[in-house]
Amino acid sequence: QVHLAESGGGSVQSGGSLRLSCTTYGYSSRRCMGWFRQAPGKEREVVARFGRDGTTTYSDSVKGRVTISRDNAKNTLYLQMSNLMPEDTAMYYCAAVSWLLMSGRCAITPTYNFDIWGQGTQVTVSS
Repeated sequence: QVHLAESGGGSVQSGGSLRLSCTTYGYSSRRCMGWFRQAPGKEREVVARFGRDGTTTYSDSVKGRVTISRDNAKNTLYLQMSNLMPEDTAMYYCAAVSWLLMSGRCAITPTYNFDIWGQGTQVTVSS
């Protein structure tokens, strides 16, 4: 059964760092995957994406503070976050596209194409 399992969330002070992990089961991480987040009362938003060709994209709100990476041998996607701010507080979700996208399409594929989701991991940043 295909599923994604996130870990690594927690509570940190402003300026701190966290590394989130997303391990895939029954699914090759060598496909379009991404990290999303949702704060209370707000819509879910994309944080970063990792295409099967290795292309990475970031939202403007996290660019320069976040790095998405993947370890294919471990079937794990990572999100390294630094210089965290209170506005980064949210539930963070790992998601994946179950079918193969054409090279370069991961960066622009709509959120609704991400059809496999993890349960989420909470990140709380205090000022």
